Amino acid sequence: MGGTLGQLALACGIYISVVAVLGLLARRRASSSPEEYFLAGRTLGPVVLFMALFGTNNTSFVLVGIPGLAYGLGIGVFGLNAPVVALGIPLTFWAIGAPARRIAKRLGALTPAELYAKHLDSKTVGFALFGLFTLYTVPYMVQAVKSAALVLSESSEGLVPVWGAGLGVVLVALIYTSLGGMRATAWTNVFQGAIFMVFMLAAFFLMSRSMGGLAAAMERVREVNPDLLVVGTKGLFAPRAWASWGLVIALTVVVFPHMLVRLMSASDDAALKRVCRLYPLALGLLWIPAVFIGVWGAGAFPGLDNPDKIFHRMADAHLPAALGSLGFLAVLAAVMSTLDAQILTLSSMVIRDVVEPLRKKKLEAEVWTARIFSVAVAAVVFTLAMTWDESVFGISRKAFEGYTTIFPTLLLGVRWSRFTATGALASLAAGNIVLICGWMGWIPLFGFLPPFWGLVAGFAVGIGASLLSPPRTAARLAE
Repeated sequence: MGGTLGQLALACGIYISVVAVLGLLARRRASSSPEEYFLAGRTLGPVVLFMALFGTNNTSFVLVGIPGLAYGLGIGVFGLNAPVVALGIPLTFWAIGAPARRIAKRLGALTPAELYAKHLDSKTVGFALFGLFTLYTVPYMVQAVKSAALVLSESSEGLVPVWGAGLGVVLVALIYTSLGGMRATAWTNVFQGAIFMVFMLAAFFLMSRSMGGLAAAMERVREVNPDLLVVGTKGLFAPRAWASWGLVIALTVVVFPHMLVRLMSASDDAALKRVCRLYPLALGLLWIPAVFIGVWGAGAFPGLDNPDKIFHRMADAHLPAALGSLGFLAVLAAVMSTLDAQILTLSSMVIRDVVEPLRKKKLEAEVWTARIFSVAVAAVVFTLAMTWDESVFGISRKAFEGYTTIFPTLLLGVRWSRFTATGALASLAAGNIVLICGWMGWIPLFGFLPPFWGLVAGFAVGIGASLLSPPRTAARLAE
């Protein structure tokens, strides 16, 4: 990616050394208790919390998937995602994250599924949430590993096979996550988030200059395919489809269990407020370069068989060698900053929400069992990443649309005192049934995307079932 193999190896070595050191520094505190290992003791301040959320949120979906999507759909991809995301994500952080943090601390809950199981007095709700979180998180992890493996293999000119690159990514994330838990992933996210933010801003200006300036780069795109410079009216750009996707992309982020658990780790509401104020600006600064790299790439490299390769091609052709090595690290950092959180969150949920007898043993047993389960999760993700033949955006889209069906339960669960366990289970079931029927073409969509109707069904059935079922006890409501 614009650098020699020696430079790439050096950059990779420095990166691995830094994250390993951070993992070791966090190790001693991580083993002190499950709360410290899974939630960093609920002490993340505004700076670390922001970088932990920002780094975890912006995976290879933004650095590889969005340029690949813009390569085929054009400049309208920015309007398809960024404005709604920048406004919707902070609102959902406050609407769900703030009360979830307070309730989780009061109830001693360490995972999202455990939080709602205790809050709604139903282990069944916890099991259902664990199952759905896992079902939709694994594909999201798969696309991250696929992206990193593709970029590493391309950057090494095929010297490192795709399977070897994917295995290396999984192992590095597994090691430092297992060592230091939430605190290690939060600290490394500060480092990793800084890497890909600096790179994307530098790449935007340097690529433009290398192509003769912004006007020249856009003119080249106009010559190859002028349709890429106007917003389309079909597919995802059709008004109802655009509105549907806007809801999906804005509402799903807080549903990511690895994001919600970070919100639960905040030191207080003041830290969360500061994060919400900074998020729109930071997302805009990241998404603008991501979209333009893909659009400019369509003019520079028309006819690519795999659009996900455009990020590497553009960095290799239009960036200095040293910055090209940083570009490789940017993708690696974006992947790691999400993969580590996902591994940790899934392992914590299986311990806290499934392996109930462990609560009767020493607290340290939970940490070690979580580490062992992390290895199993990593093995499954690696296997799927090597065998799932679909684009980065395609895999991510399935996960995002599935997460949307969980949103009604998460919002109503912390904002409506009349919401019940029956309502939660009915909402989850209805939302996913409608989503699957929409995917299969079994129901009319009237121009909207399947997750739109899954979201509507989740809210309607959840509210109706709650009103028809007995309310929670007065003691629980008072608490």
